[in-house]
Amino acid sequence: MNAASHPESANQGIRPAIFWIAVGSMFVLIFVSASVALSLYGDALFYGPGRMRRASGKEFEYRQPKLNPTTPPGPAPEGMVWIPGGEFWMGVEVEKYPGSNDIFDASEVHLVYVDGFWMDKTEVTNAEFARFVAATGYVTVAEKQPDPKEFPDVKPDALKPFSIVFRQPQPGEMIDLRDYRSWWDPKVGASWKHPDGPGSNIKGRENFPVVHICYHDAVAYCRWAKKRLPTEAEWEFAGRGGLDRKLYPWGDELKVDGKWMANAWQGEFPYTNTKEDGFDGAAPVASFPPNAYGLYDMSGNVWEWCADWYRKDHYIQRCRDVDPHTAIRNPTGPDSGFDLEEPGLPKRVQRGGSFLCAENFCTRYVIGTRGKGEITSAQNHCGFRCVKDAK
Repeated sequence: MNAASHPESANQGIRPAIFWIAVGSMFVLIFVSASVALSLYGDALFYGPGRMRRASGKEFEYRQPKLNPTTPPGPAPEGMVWIPGGEFWMGVEVEKYPGSNDIFDASEVHLVYVDGFWMDKTEVTNAEFARFVAATGYVTVAEKQPDPKEFPDVKPDALKPFSIVFRQPQPGEMIDLRDYRSWWDPKVGASWKHPDGPGSNIKGRENFPVVHICYHDAVAYCRWAKKRLPTEAEWEFAGRGGLDRKLYPWGDELKVDGKWMANAWQGEFPYTNTKEDGFDGAAPVASFPPNAYGLYDMSGNVWEWCADWYRKDHYIQRCRDVDPHTAIRNPTGPDSGFDLEEPGLPKRVQRGGSFLCAENFCTRYVIGTRGKGEITSAQNHCGFRCVKDAK
């Protein structure tokens, strides 16, 4: 029996089909309209004018942060600029974040105050670090013989000084982005003097940021230079350059007039880098425009160590019993580090992202996002810059 011989049966089949097609089209239209509305007016729809929401779900009134006067307390130390301090909203508003990665550790937006301080204009360079080594004879952790107790699965006679170098996949090789070990190569002989491993050197790279620097190395340099590492709050305040709740040190658009404003990865990480910004790996410091405070490379190029211990839930813990309308003054981070992904390896905060951050993987060049690093580990995309108290 078919529909042609019984038209009423055919109608009973066609009418429901037309109805459900119409209903489906209506829902698609509603969904698309809602998506557009949320993308354009999400803040106003959810929070109302002047309202914000923390990751914990608590709503509060937004208020304009107050910046300190910009007049420096005296002549600038060589290579440094004055960061006036003041209030700012620390962290990332989830609804504005352009990346696909989990930013739970940075999404509890909160009001912070920091005092003014001096900060290096650029990341510490190879030339500057070489002067430190020449004056002190310092040997970085990456250049020292590894402790067999820290590598129980490796035969002691096979242990040699090493550091971590980025390895781009071979053509046709597939990488699991959930496993960072897929693109990192522990390379014997890699160090700040040999950033790409044996056979490489820093000749002609004197103005590049020094890399393969672990936390202890950075602290040693700071002590010699009579400076210190910035707190995470100081770093973010400085990186924002006085701009309020923007994604980047220059505003909310990744590119300005079609130009890249930072050294990052263009293309699909880790396979193809189109080098639209002009660089394949690290760039010489100050290759891109500075922010309003005169700081270079606060987004991209190489990660920078901060003084704070890293804990993923620290922002939530910090804000739990605090009035959201009162600025937290000069926070210094938790008393100890803990990373649930590697609980036996305490880590410190890193900031700014690097030349390996990409739109499809690690958009941590967004100014409020956070990174982390095990304190004795070093890689070819991590360096630092220093700060100095106002005295």
